[in-house]
Amino acid sequence: MRRFARYTLIGLVLLLVGLTGYGAWKNPEKGPLDAAARTGVPGQFVALSGGVTHYDIAGPDTGRVVVLVHGFSVPSYIWDSTSTALSAAGYRVIRYDLFGRGWSDRPDAAYDGAMYDAQLNDLLDSLRITQPVDLVGLSFGGFVTSHYVAGHAARVRTFTMIDPVSSARVLPGFLSWPVVGPWVWQTTQVPGMADGQASDFLHPAQYPTWVDQYRPQMRYKGFGRALLRSAVTMSRTDFGALFASAAKAGVPTLLVWGKQDQTVPIGLSEVARTNMPQLEFFPVDSAGHLPHIEQSVLVHAKMQEFFRAHPAK
Repeated sequence: MRRFARYTLIGLVLLLVGLTGYGAWKNPEKGPLDAAARTGVPGQFVALSGGVTHYDIAGPDTGRVVVLVHGFSVPSYIWDSTSTALSAAGYRVIRYDLFGRGWSDRPDAAYDGAMYDAQLNDLLDSLRITQPVDLVGLSFGGFVTSHYVAGHAARVRTFTMIDPVSSARVLPGFLSWPVVGPWVWQTTQVPGMADGQASDFLHPAQYPTWVDQYRPQMRYKGFGRALLRSAVTMSRTDFGALFASAAKAGVPTLLVWGKQDQTVPIGLSEVARTNMPQLEFFPVDSAGHLPHIEQSVLVHAKMQEFFRAHPAK
């Protein structure tokens, strides 16, 4: 019996060592995101209550302020074409990396609506933005911005969502388990995150550098944890109720959607359209999940038309 127990213990130790080694091998995160790692990174940084946030501002100081909120995991460079187009048209464009993504800190936090609210509110305060802004959320950014509009309507002049996440994805229960869930996520989901980004385009071959542009953020500890906790948050969200709550704020709303979106199919637009009956809907042909990139001229023209229809009071 003692020999059996000893062999069992040895087996368990070897298994644990093997799993630990496999996890370290598969895990793309190799070091902390600190000042040294951020050396030479374009844009600016500000220390907010929840951590350091990376952001960029373009356009004239006197321009009407537009704030761009990116999606689930691709950070603020996803707005390159939008920032260029709107700043050239005279808008003051602010974009930033959500906590856990890009060059912003990866705090050990819940990654829920309250955390994202605080990050955006703190950022606007730090930049001394007192006038209402034109707020734009893409994909998961639709969750972030809807939550913000519902609680901070006075700070928002117009609200635009582009292909917003609109349904709760059911996650395997074990992903919520301590130790086991993060290990499985980190070894099975995170390593392939970069390669999966190309599917957001209708014609991914036209964007050959997209996947490699994504990879740098994966090197820093806390990236996978942030995505897992964000996924858990989404799995527990009633999106119909969220959109209805945002609608009660009375902020003029534009909904843009790529007709060929395979990530969040256009059929899910009914969730927002049903619960936000006053919104303006703008479907975009020949575009996948990122119509502001694949049909940039058309989408940016529509955004500016929408902004002009709601001037400052």
